[in-house]
Amino acid sequence: MKNNKILGFFEAFLYWSVVLIPFSIAVGPAFTNVLIGFMIFSFLVKRILNKEGLSISTPINLPFLFIVVFSLISFINSVDYRVSLQGIMKLVLHAFVFLICAAEIKDKKHLWRIILSIIMGVTLASVDAVWQMSMGKDFIRGHQPMVFIGIKRATANFPHPNILGVYLSALVPLATGLALFYYKGRKKIFMLGLVALGLAGLILTVSRGAALAFLVSFLFMGICRRNKAIPAVILVVLLVSPFIMPKNIKDFAKGVNYDPLRFMLNDDRIRVFNNSLNMIRHHPVIGVGVNTFSKNYIKYRLSQYNYSPADGPMYAHNIFLHMAGEIGLLGVAAFIWLLIVFFWNNAGIFFRIKDGYLKVAHLALSACVVGFLVNGLTETSLYYSRVAMLFWFLIGTLLAFNHLEKDVKV
Repeated sequence: MKNNKILGFFEAFLYWSVVLIPFSIAVGPAFTNVLIGFMIFSFLVKRILNKEGLSISTPINLPFLFIVVFSLISFINSVDYRVSLQGIMKLVLHAFVFLICAAEIKDKKHLWRIILSIIMGVTLASVDAVWQMSMGKDFIRGHQPMVFIGIKRATANFPHPNILGVYLSALVPLATGLALFYYKGRKKIFMLGLVALGLAGLILTVSRGAALAFLVSFLFMGICRRNKAIPAVILVVLLVSPFIMPKNIKDFAKGVNYDPLRFMLNDDRIRVFNNSLNMIRHHPVIGVGVNTFSKNYIKYRLSQYNYSPADGPMYAHNIFLHMAGEIGLLGVAAFIWLLIVFFWNNAGIFFRIKDGYLKVAHLALSACVVGFLVNGLTETSLYYSRVAMLFWFLIGTLLAFNHLEKDVKV
């Protein structure tokens, strides 16, 4: 009896930790870290008390293992073994997150609570962003807006507007999908209001990568639903946006001669990309060492560039270049393999689902992953500690549909 009470206690901790993690990211890293710690500890205790093995089978286990292996091999070139060991520990943490989510999200009610947590997190971050721009400080941490080319940019309580942009562009598609394709009547109107609030927060970041990520994820849902209205809406937005952009952004576009690549990336990012490619050219196979990109960046700065703040220790602003720099092209190949396996499995689940709510939720969550990856082309989102866990949480939640769709009777 005593063991049953202990087991029930830890099962409850595990259940609610999984629910609250996406919301906690909008509150602060300490809250997230505590929840992840509780989740992992409760999971281990539950498995031990139930005398279950610790292994969890998912379609992406093997490619993820290869990412870990190539990360370990990259130690050969590491300039700091302690920092590289921290990188391995991050990978272990990510593995726990997606494996636990894949195993422990077991019914529609649990999924619904997780989705509610995600929407509440988006709402909190967006309200905080609007408050910050109106009052001069966000109401959680007192951060002031940042300024770029004379334009104030919202950060909410995140460390940078682009990181807030990663969070919102990766999660607003969830509410968007549910509002457009599932809810009706008053619930639909209410959900569309939350979508509008989330988009307001996203727009206030003035993050070009986040805007592109949302548009691509929106288009992804439109294609999957064979909805012709969505591409039309996106086209209208693209045609109208040059006329409603703030003057400072128009002047910036003129200053780069309306070059779309320079407009999306700006010259500093292009410089960082070229420096990152130089790092990869020197160590193409196994990289410079996991988690040591920043420590090696200055060493591989190309001589033709004049010094700028972008030449200091930093990230690659592209998850694939950053990964290739640290663990080589072999590591990137393993990550691409993981994505292919994941999306192939994901597509199979989508076509099998018959339950209306699960089908729309699955599509919208898949769009969230697409948005995260698209933003990862201009941000090192998979390496920002504040939001990196979000990717693996979404992956694990979608992997849980492997058994969720089988448990629902239609």
